[in-house]
Amino acid sequence: QIQLVDSGGGSVQAGGSLRLACAATSAYPYSSYCMAWFRQAPGAERVGVASLHTGSGSTYYADSVKGRFTIARDNAKNTLYLQMNSLRPEDAAMYYCAADLGCYSGSRCYLDCPYANWGRGTQVTVSS
Repeated sequence: QIQLVDSGGGSVQAGGSLRLACAATSAYPYSSYCMAWFRQAPGAERVGVASLHTGSGSTYYADSVKGRFTIARDNAKNTLYLQMNSLRPEDAAMYYCAADLGCYSGSRCYLDCPYANWGRGTQVTVSS
């Protein structure tokens, strides 16, 4: 099991930026696994936003955030980040980080996969 603590949410105006962080307080004893960010708006299903393969560093983004969000990892701090720029009201949601030993093929981490480990979430509010 890997323990994840996500943070960094807040309230911003449309067009603003936020950086979410996900600290792993424990780690898999492997170099290659998937980490990802998901979000869930009220009344909606949780959807994948971005993923990162820890072994290759390969990233993948949902179309809705491509070009605006950047997923990255600081290996020394064992922390995953999501830099969110040009935020829109439709980006408002509870954001969750997740990790899984599987969920990948080659170096691509899939978002439509049942990730095993989750943070508790951090709220992002975007006002128009």
